[in-house]
Amino acid sequence: MATTPKPATDIIKAQQRALLDSLPFSDERDFEDATRGLVARREPNAVTADDGTVLWDNDTYDFVDGDAPDTVNPSLWRQSRLNAVQGLFEVVPGIYQVRGVDLSNTSFIEGDEGIVVIDTLLSAETGAAALALYREHRGDRPVKAVVYTHSHADHFGGVKGFVSQDEVDAGAVRIFAPEGFIEHAVSENVYAGTAMNRRAGYMYGAALARGPQGGVGAGLGQTLSIGTVSLIAPTDLISTTGHEEVVDGVRMVFQMAPGTEAPAEMLIWLPDHKALCAAEDVTHTLHNLLTLRGAVVRDPHAWAHYLTEAIDLFGSDVEVVFASHHWPTWGKERVIELISQQRDIYAYLHDQTLRLLNKGLTGPEIAEEIQLPPALHNAWNTHGYYGSVSHNVKAIYQRYLGWFDGNPAHLWEHTPVEKATRYVEFMGGADAVVEKARASFDEGDYRWVAEVLNHVVFADENHAAARELLADTYEQLGYGSENGTWRDFYLSGATELRDGQFGTPTETTAPDVIGQLSPSMLFDAIAIQIDGPKAWDENLSIDVVLSDVDERYRLRLANGVLTYSSAPQQGDADVTLTGTRRALPALAAGLTPDALANAKIEVSGDASVLARLGAVLDPGDKNFAIVTP
Repeated sequence: MATTPKPATDIIKAQQRALLDSLPFSDERDFEDATRGLVARREPNAVTADDGTVLWDNDTYDFVDGDAPDTVNPSLWRQSRLNAVQGLFEVVPGIYQVRGVDLSNTSFIEGDEGIVVIDTLLSAETGAAALALYREHRGDRPVKAVVYTHSHADHFGGVKGFVSQDEVDAGAVRIFAPEGFIEHAVSENVYAGTAMNRRAGYMYGAALARGPQGGVGAGLGQTLSIGTVSLIAPTDLISTTGHEEVVDGVRMVFQMAPGTEAPAEMLIWLPDHKALCAAEDVTHTLHNLLTLRGAVVRDPHAWAHYLTEAIDLFGSDVEVVFASHHWPTWGKERVIELISQQRDIYAYLHDQTLRLLNKGLTGPEIAEEIQLPPALHNAWNTHGYYGSVSHNVKAIYQRYLGWFDGNPAHLWEHTPVEKATRYVEFMGGADAVVEKARASFDEGDYRWVAEVLNHVVFADENHAAARELLADTYEQLGYGSENGTWRDFYLSGATELRDGQFGTPTETTAPDVIGQLSPSMLFDAIAIQIDGPKAWDENLSIDVVLSDVDERYRLRLANGVLTYSSAPQQGDADVTLTGTRRALPALAAGLTPDALANAKIEVSGDASVLARLGAVLDPGDKNFAIVTP
């Protein structure tokens, strides 16, 4: 039985009331835009698996209406009301969007006979539901092409809800993506996939009950679906700004934007509609420069540059901008204003962080020091519902100077548990710290309470009073957060302290993703799993022969490191594996005789070598602790 949430404290209630007076809540234009062009809604809006498992249910956010309750930041409540709007919408004649059927949007561009689909949601099941809603009201038009705007899973994972691999193989459907798409899409979801997916459960509030004291939305969208993540490799890679393609009469001009919201990303200009698809580079929030689930730090300087370029390229003709999240914006003047504000927020954070770090301030200090210009502070689209000024500034610092702030005291710190044990002893013991923390909690100094009680829990994870008060503290911090992912992190931490760990509800390391690993990426993925100390004394070699593409690789395990080479080798390996390129990803599923036989991989030589390799693999923990040691 889940623990009942606590109410907001008087201090949080006062904070929420003050916020109502400080922001332009009378500006209702976003609500007009979010509902403009509504064709139809899915009613009810649940998407289920064949066995009845609910994979998505936007109706669980029906409570997000009216005035904000005390337990939700009013600005985040406003954003969640907008994100909860769902249905099929006409953007302009010939362009339609389905919103509110997953974290992201899918868009349909109507051609001579069929449609071009831009982005496909996260899950095949939600993708199929979105396509069914479109076809119910616009006719059974065939999919002629799919465009992946960038390399994040919520923009390609639903592709098999729209088209099949056979249709693509037959040439009936083309799939466009930016150069580098496969490498980045696969590596991000595999190399650090276990850790990222576990943390994503916190980031999107996967275990939170929907309600005013639980999950209200993640700022960029409501949450993740939990269906089947699929992937079909692109047939066409786009590498040049200005490159034009025509599919079924739909003209598309591409603008490359690598290193912005994703390592591989592109915007799409639709000249016949005077419409710009901004991918995820122009949304109605300050986006992440370093997502809380973890990723490579993004480049705000490049991001700002590409938005300037978009204005220069398309600003004289554009009449509407739509994106892979949120709602469109219409009218040339408003479109340019939106893109300019988005450009300016990333440029401002970049430039001011560099200015202040060159004065000796560290990332946390800059995050407290930096102030936004009034024009950006008062623009709803620059508010930190998904990214935040605080963690984006720290990300910029990290991008340029790394984790070390230059203070030698931080060069070789104790681990969290060792540090916590010493802190608690210095502060008079766990009971004394908790008692002092209660006074700080009553004063509303929740940030300090979280810090000191985190030490107590890491020194003694079974200290019930510390766990309870730390959970209460995280809860209040969540209630006050404007940022949806901060709220989710805080409330998820409270949930695990009270009710135990909830694991990884959504995983992007799906078979389709694994299936796109190149040989070198597959070998890297295996190498990451080697338990180094356990493998110190191993010395073995494996040849992998790809019979259909005439490729051969030599894998070696020595000194606790798995390396590989495609260069000609001398002598025979201990064991040889022979199979097709398509069978190769089976190695990621295990090196057992049954797994190899099922993949039709032939084994010759000393098969015991495979068991020795398998014995030193450590695949990670999908339920690792976050708020406890």
